[in-house]
Amino acid sequence: MKKSPVHSEQAPAAIGPYSQAIRSGELVFLSGQIPLDPATGELVTGSFDDAVRRVFDNMAAVAAAAGGTLNDAVRVTVYLTDLSNFATVNEIMAEYFDEPYPARAALGAAALPKGAAVEADAILSL
Repeated sequence: MKKSPVHSEQAPAAIGPYSQAIRSGELVFLSGQIPLDPATGELVTGSFDDAVRRVFDNMAAVAAAAGGTLNDAVRVTVYLTDLSNFATVNEIMAEYFDEPYPARAALGAAALPKGAAVEADAILSL
């Protein structure tokens, strides 16, 4: 299967040698998003809630560039530097995804890029 990159100006540019997402057939693989402001490339300031919302907003922008929405997600992985924030992620995730919710894993991470507290990636089926 051929693959093609997906890019959105509404999400932060990649900070390494990777694409925001890759489409292969009906699947779209969204790269991990941290709470970067797309306009500045800097981490958002404010609460952990603000950070999680920025992550999902960034993911939604890339999903839209692929022709989909977060409700097309079949798999989401969330990385947290502090697993005590798990309940907050659950609450906010319910604002961005409709039932049936995607399959998901949540992992503790010692550190994330740029010192972020949260990162998430997804697989969409379009």
